[in-house]
Amino acid sequence: MPDVELYSTDWCPFCRRAEKLLSDKGIGFTKINLDDEPGRKEEMVNRSGRRTVPQIFIAGLHIGGCDDLFAIEQSGQLDKLLSE
Repeated sequence: MPDVELYSTDWCPFCRRAEKLLSDKGIGFTKINLDDEPGRKEEMVNRSGRRTVPQIFIAGLHIGGCDDLFAIEQSGQLDKLLSE
């Protein structure tokens, strides 16, 4: 299974929704908590071009935020991405 990375904060409800979807599907992920590591926000912005959380990457490919993750799941593409 490819690496899944999720940039998030503790207070973000969208981050919790994205984490729950991944967990419910049994997908392991690396959570990069910007509350604990605020210096990594610049890294997130450089990688994604976005300043909001969550930002999700699968195998280094930027998926987007929570709404993007749910759209990919609903289209059936999430399982395909994870099986590559």
